[in-house]
Amino acid sequence: MLSAIAPSLLGSLSKRDNDADFSGSPDDGELNDPGQEELYSSWALFILIALLVGSLWTSYYLQVRKIRAVHETVVSIFAGMIVGLIIRVSPGHYIQDAVSFKSSYFFNMLLPPIILNCGYELHLANFSRNIGTILAFAFGGTFVSAVVLGCILYVWAFLGLEGLKVPFVIALSVGATLSATDPVTILSIFNTYKVDPKLYTIIFGESILNDAVSIVMFETTQKFHGESVGFSSLFKGVGLFLMTFTISLLIGAIVGVTTAIILRHSQIKDFSSIETCLIMLFAYASYFFSNGCHMSGIVSLLFCGVTLKHYAFFNMSKRTQISVKYIFQTLAQLSENFIFIYLGLSLFTEVELVYKPVLIVVTMFGICVSRWAAVFPLSRVINFFHRARARASGNPYPDELPQQYQVMLFWAGLRGAVGVALAAGLEAEDANALRATILVVVVLTVIVFGGTTARMLEILGIATGVATDEEDDDVELWGAMVEQRQGQNGQVA
Repeated sequence: MLSAIAPSLLGSLSKRDNDADFSGSPDDGELNDPGQEELYSSWALFILIALLVGSLWTSYYLQVRKIRAVHETVVSIFAGMIVGLIIRVSPGHYIQDAVSFKSSYFFNMLLPPIILNCGYELHLANFSRNIGTILAFAFGGTFVSAVVLGCILYVWAFLGLEGLKVPFVIALSVGATLSATDPVTILSIFNTYKVDPKLYTIIFGESILNDAVSIVMFETTQKFHGESVGFSSLFKGVGLFLMTFTISLLIGAIVGVTTAIILRHSQIKDFSSIETCLIMLFAYASYFFSNGCHMSGIVSLLFCGVTLKHYAFFNMSKRTQISVKYIFQTLAQLSENFIFIYLGLSLFTEVELVYKPVLIVVTMFGICVSRWAAVFPLSRVINFFHRARARASGNPYPDELPQQYQVMLFWAGLRGAVGVALAAGLEAEDANALRATILVVVVLTVIVFGGTTARMLEILGIATGVATDEEDDDVELWGAMVEQRQGQNGQVA
């Protein structure tokens, strides 16, 4: 429904933008006036903060009232869409420009806190237990999804029914952008329901690695833009991908281990505020250093977070352990809500986008086909290896992926804002149409798949209410903190 309504509405709005006399907008002289610029920037920031406050308050209300039919991410997107439409039809364009989606903001400010928190919160024991399944879906599944979707889009463009010109390399690039799944909505629902740790770990691991793999795949395909693609290009592309991923992983791991060594062999833990700041700065340094070296900052930051939690964590003071944990969580929460608001706003504030309804429908169909191809055939292969290993070890109960877990993995493949941000780097004749399609598809998958995840858990009969180790870790941290304070008070007395 949204894919049918939005293009026609936005088409009329685009015509209005071209024909309108923006008498209410500041002229060029006023735009160069620092005072006037700060005035409009303040209003733009106020609108975003108000939306964030509304989003977080809605999240609180839904959790207190135990309303599970609607998720906060869906509410955030619709709130962004409503405010974006109001801004679009209002006179003036400076605020509209200020709140428009910018990939540099996304990659430098919004995405890093989410990735860092994911790496830091990764439960290594569960992750190691399911490492084969996670890597199969994160690498093999993402590759299959990107290729299948890219081929579908290439064939559709080749038919010429909408006059699109999409070379095969660009089609693969779009496939890579729309292979980046969004872990936020699904995992927040899983946390609310306390889903079985095995399913949670597989989807969590696949999602965070999937984003990194999709970004590296996109950057790899973009290097072939304008070149003739042959069979040898496949080996070159795989080589570039593996090189980028491996070096980025090493950068993040080295920064994390170096941080642990510095904390261990210094007295910085006596100054917990400085210690907390340095840990955050070291982590972000790995991200920007990796990007500056033309590697993947996301991969570096992810594995930096993993090494910080499992090596540097034990060299931190108790106060810093608690501070770092909740600072990472807070920044990630703000970024996640902001991203969904941003997506809703972008549907109406991006004036250059070209909406093609049929292409959107074809892409939605391609998303479902590519996700099916990435989940069910791979699940059969994974289960085959689990059964073979069980027979070899004499275990009568192989650790297979049951059918309901496979369906949930398929349903959890909603697309995320990483794809929208990557689409900003597309270089093609019909780039604006492809960007619009990616944006609408991401919003639709979050609304449709994310909004019905809770119901799917009930339909599939997946175990919920399962206790996790993270709660015990929180209790242990707070207990140690209380003991430390009591000891300090005793010494003072």
